[in-house]
Amino acid sequence: MKRLSHSLLLVCLTFFTFVMPTEAKKLIPMGHTISIQLQMPHYYVVNDILLDSGDWLRKKDQLLKIDGQEVKEFNEDNKQSKDVKLIVKRGDKQYTVEVSSNELKQLTNFIKNQTDGVGTLTYLDPEVMEYGALGHQIIDHAIDITPKVLRGSLYLASISQIKKSRPGEPGYKISSSERHEGEVGTVLANEAYGIFGKWQQPLQQSLYPPLEIIHGNEIKPGPAQMLTSIEGSKVESFSINILKVTNETFQFTVTDERLLQKTGGIIQGMSGSPIIQNDQFIGAVTHMFVEEPQKGAAITIVEMIKKSPN
Repeated sequence: MKRLSHSLLLVCLTFFTFVMPTEAKKLIPMGHTISIQLQMPHYYVVNDILLDSGDWLRKKDQLLKIDGQEVKEFNEDNKQSKDVKLIVKRGDKQYTVEVSSNELKQLTNFIKNQTDGVGTLTYLDPEVMEYGALGHQIIDHAIDITPKVLRGSLYLASISQIKKSRPGEPGYKISSSERHEGEVGTVLANEAYGIFGKWQQPLQQSLYPPLEIIHGNEIKPGPAQMLTSIEGSKVESFSINILKVTNETFQFTVTDERLLQKTGGIIQGMSGSPIIQNDQFIGAVTHMFVEEPQKGAAITIVEMIKKSPN
């Protein structure tokens, strides 16, 4: 769940204005908590490191080659018994740094090529067995990048605890991944409006059948429902009230007393929760107001699917 101040809330949602036909398009609104694992195409350094040679490895450096060989796998069992030269990419430039064999082994603790996340499954497209989730990009905060996807896996997850939101203190879901049940989808893209990929299991049970999706100019201020999970793996419907609508986004406030008591409003992990109005699929939760956690912002579903890979 992204956290933005009032003044920044909608800045990242208004750059894409091309049109995509959506006549008679129907999607299944979901609301299930999901666990995401992405493998990135490179290994990244997560901290600044001063080497014995006097060279530096800097946070966000990409490790490209070890003694001329492309870095495809890096672990503590690295067999190098001599000093090596690393080719690293820093910004738009490449550098060579010297690393001892002992440093190379220790480097395992300071690099990564995977990132994980928790969010909410937004929709399934039953015609092509594809999904969309989150409503915004995954950002790896350890290295402050939006990771590109080499490959990725999607798993269902179960909520074990809730940390309640309070003004100035965003809450969050504490969940466990149900990996023992297997991968439910692949991640093909990490885009501005969410993650997208192929669904690999039979269709999950949903509170709604496939619903017509509508444009922002058809969304009306007033009552609506948000689908999300706050206990175990059960998806429930909670009442909200839509306040302000544009063609791409809208704002809302949580009115459901049970949800307010349990979560304080919007919490991290609700990103992607689908929103329904008058039995039409209208959007997905993307942001929260930090100082007013009962208020949130959403992207319209029509805008969200513009960044789907297909």
